[in-house]
Order: sequence, then C-alpha cells, then structure tokens
Amino acid sequence: MTAIERKLECPILVAIDMHRGHLDPAVATMPVAADRARAVVERSARIFDRARAAGIPVVHVVTVYRRPSEAQSNPFWASKRSGTRARSAEHNMEGSPGTQIIPELYRPGDVVVTTKKRYSAFLHTDLEFVLRDHGARTVLLAGINTNSCVLCNAFEIVNRDFELVLLEECVETMDGPEAHAMALKLMQVCLGRVLRWEEIEAELVPIAHG
Repeated sequence: MTAIERKLECPILVAIDMHRGHLDPAVATMPVAADRARAVVERSARIFDRARAAGIPVVHVVTVYRRPSEAQSNPFWASKRSGTRARSAEHNMEGSPGTQIIPELYRPGDVVVTTKKRYSAFLHTDLEFVLRDHGARTVLLAGINTNSCVLCNAFEIVNRDFELVLLEECVETMDGPEAHAMALKLMQVCLGRVLRWEEIEAELVPIAHG
C-alpha cells in the first residue's frame, strides 16, 4: 500500500511540553541544547501552521505544578540521579515563564491542556476527552522529550487504540542525540510510524481534495 493510498483517518496534532521550560534557554529549568531547541521550534512552527491549514486541530499539553512537592514526590526526580532533571523542584511552577507555550507554536483556536504532572499526558487530565470530542482516530505526536514524555505518550496513544504517527521533525530531547535516536527506533518498531511532514502531507492530499 503506497503512502497516498493510505489516508490518515481523522488526524489531530498533539504537542507535548513544547514550552519555554524546555525550549527557551533564557528561562528553561530543563533545557534542550540551545541549537537543537531553536531548530525544533523552527521546524515545528512551520509544520504546525501547515497542519492547521490542512484542517488538523492542534492540542498543546503543558506540565504545570502548584508547588515543588507535586514534582518532588516522584522518587526518581527527587533523587537527582538524572543530571538533566536536577532542577525538577523549580521546573514549571504555576505562573512561571517556563509554563508558557513557545509563541511561534501557538495560534488562537488551539486547545491547551495544563494539568499534566507526570510523563503521561493522559494521567488525571482531560486529553482523551479532547481527542474523542474531536473525533480523532490518528494522533500526530510532537514534543519534548523524545525518550520520556513523548515515548510514554506514544504508548498511551496506542493503548487507547488511536493510530500513532510520530512527527519526526517535531520531537527533541534534553537527554542528547543517543537517547533521541533510541526512542525513535523503539516507537517505529513497536508503536507506530515515524514520518516527516512531507510524507504525512501526501496522505492528506486525497482527503483535502477528495
């Protein structure tokens, strides 16, 4: 079956934690390397706009904590065994600049979910309600970090019987290129397709003009 024959069914784009707390070096408490952060923002801004133009809804999920204990109750994060998570007690406190979605990635009309507190964007949030309300069958997944939140939510999406398509150009991690590559490989092997936007757009053509 060719790409153009395999139409994406009722797609929706979900962006996980593409906020200043990861992607803006000026305020980030868990930063992606500055050059990689800028590159993924530039790619994603272009792709998100093309998705909107194709009639695909965009949903942003953002981690927000009321106070440090909401994060520090997690044994791994509190242990400081992960150097990239050493500032977890400061990360994305309510009202802080880090919780703001990167401006280039947001447009009026996008849906925003701000009750995420763990790797899962579904745990104690209304994300699944949003997906079902939009009639979604396919989730185009973007976000930070490829090997933690994105990977976790790839499993969550598949467990809920949505088709998973990972937006290869719109994912990145603060844990480095090796972790990024391993996560991409895992998702491609056992969860869904890892595609570039041009490949996805080819499947949208018959839908837009059919």
